[in-house]
Amino acid sequence: MPERVPTAKRSVRGSRSGRPIMALLDLLGRRWTLRILWELRETALTSRALRTACDEASPTILQTRLTELREAGFIELTENGYALTGLGKELFQTFAPLHRFAERWSRR
Repeated sequence: MPERVPTAKRSVRGSRSGRPIMALLDLLGRRWTLRILWELRETALTSRALRTACDEASPTILQTRLTELREAGFIELTENGYALTGLGKELFQTFAPLHRFAERWSRR
């Protein structure tokens, strides 16, 4: 009988626990992440338009969050700028409390 090779646990990048849901919560908890998703909910925006919408965010932080969201598959770069992917739209539709929280946070 062949020897069984143990499989390594796959960890999720950016997650301390290696659990996908924890990685998602960690990503969403980072400053400006929800604001970016909220701004992209209806239309694609360029980097410049996002900087204007997130006027208090430093360009470095904003670019970091955009990169994280792209790597996670929530946004994509299109001809018109950044836009939500199907996964990003589903995130808002599935988690209604997240939608309400993002809306309330964006009014500040």
